Amino acid sequence: MLSRNICNTSNRIRKFSNYVKIVEVGPRDGLQNEKKILPSSIKIELINRLSKSGLKTIEVTSFVSPKWIPQMQDNTTVFKNIYKEAGVSYPVLIPNLEGLKRALEVDVQEIAIFGAASESFSHKNINCSIDESINRFKEVIIEAQKHKLKVRGYISCIVGCPYEGNIKASAVAKIADKMLELGCYEISLGDTIGIGTPKKIITVLNEIKHLSIMGNLKEFAVHCHDTYGQALVNIYTSLEYGIRVFDSSVAGLGGCPYAAGASGNVATEDLLYLLKEQGFNTDINLNEIIKIGDWISSKLGRSNHSKVGVASIASKKLT
Repeated sequence: MLSRNICNTSNRIRKFSNYVKIVEVGPRDGLQNEKKILPSSIKIELINRLSKSGLKTIEVTSFVSPKWIPQMQDNTTVFKNIYKEAGVSYPVLIPNLEGLKRALEVDVQEIAIFGAASESFSHKNINCSIDESINRFKEVIIEAQKHKLKVRGYISCIVGCPYEGNIKASAVAKIADKMLELGCYEISLGDTIGIGTPKKIITVLNEIKHLSIMGNLKEFAVHCHDTYGQALVNIYTSLEYGIRVFDSSVAGLGGCPYAAGASGNVATEDLLYLLKEQGFNTDINLNEIIKIGDWISSKLGRSNHSKVGVASIASKKLT
């Protein structure tokens, strides 16, 4: 019976596209929550290495006040000095119009805006209510569209909040609907504190499915944290449901500075291994990502949180 269920699951997955896009968030979402602040030169080298791995989207930095995120205070320097590979997108996170103005000065072509499905998290993270946050990112999107920038949206706390507990899927759908209405081409659904399970993820995807133009969720991505070791399980569930875009962070860097106890993002290495073994195509070199993960971990003076990376280093070869 078990083998039959696995076979049926595999068949359902194959009805969708075999290509999966990975959005590498390590240089921004990863490094902003690491205690050690790296010099700009290392950040630039990290992004340049990632650019040669086959990744098509690498989130570079955020144009936020250094008062709140000191790790990103060199945003202009980093963005101006990375080598921009043809065919690779280099989005940046933008909190407000001032951040957008600074990003435009260095010729940013894609931005990301953000909101939360939790009122308490919204107040803790950006010091305003959900409705106020919508007004803020609306201003940013309208101005970005005048400059023909692509805009991606992030929604935090899609299943749970460190302050409120469980979050209703309808709250996620409300913000997603507004982001799509305003012109976001893609929305990343974030399990910010990593308490998601397949059942909870399916509940959210069921709630937002009607927002997708073709009903296939092509406008949505999933962003998992591995606090309770559920990231890959939730990703597999999302794959089965039709999601084909996932955020991940090389070496599992990062977490969330406003969500106490939230461990790192799912490691890009681990995600790539899962996709490769399931027969999905990403056009990304797994062995190169493993090398990069080991390198950046050494620069941070920490261990590589990727299970695949550690196993590969121990065996000297990944087959």
